[in-house]
Amino acid sequence: MFNNPENSPWGKVQTCDALCPGVFLVSTASHGGTLVSKEVSAMLSSAARKCGFKQGGYLCFEEDCQESIVLRELLDKKLWSIPDRIRDKAAFEENINKSIREYNPDYWRARQVGLEKAPVRQTVPVHSAER
Repeated sequence: MFNNPENSPWGKVQTCDALCPGVFLVSTASHGGTLVSKEVSAMLSSAARKCGFKQGGYLCFEEDCQESIVLRELLDKKLWSIPDRIRDKAAFEENINKSIREYNPDYWRARQVGLEKAPVRQTVPVHSAER
């Protein structure tokens, strides 16, 4: 359904890795970033969408300061998992969070507020509780 992009806002794509269907980590001769298809970008939080820019049918995130937002969103929504080649997954995830707190504090605050407002999942169904 989703084809690897050939071009990006940063130039002709030289390497492309699909993080999940519709989300591409791309590199060009001089730069790169993450391209999120319009279908998948609809699943991102409004705070995340504000951090990217639209071009060529994608929501685009710069590799050096915004890419962590996409990784955080994909992890939160369970659309991507940290690759097995990463041995210390907790440290990797903390580096994502640290980058976001430093370079995108407005997004981080919005994410934290959203997490605080999220309803707590009930672990025992109401009809199974002791009577």
